Amino acid sequence: MKRSILMLAMFFTLSTAFTSCREVKEEEDEMEMEMEEEMDEMDNDMDNVGEDIEDAANDVGDAVENAANETGEAVEDAANEVEDEVEGNDDY
Repeated sequence: MKRSILMLAMFFTLSTAFTSCREVKEEEDEMEMEMEEEMDEMDNDMDNVGEDIEDAANDVGDAVENAANETGEAVEDAANEVEDEVEGNDDY
């Protein structure tokens, strides 16, 4: 009788040990998967930020180029007007 009670106690102890280890492993796996998903999201966010910065830099470059072209045209127009004034070809 004692032997059967001891055997049941031993099986109970082993079953709880294996069950608790399996649950911990599943929780660890779930936490790892969540971390991987968050890392993937962070990588995607960083890629998006990089693309946004690149687009902004291109926009700034285009704006500077346009401003330089307009300034050059204004200087040329002013030079032509001064030249016309000096040569006496001015409409005024």
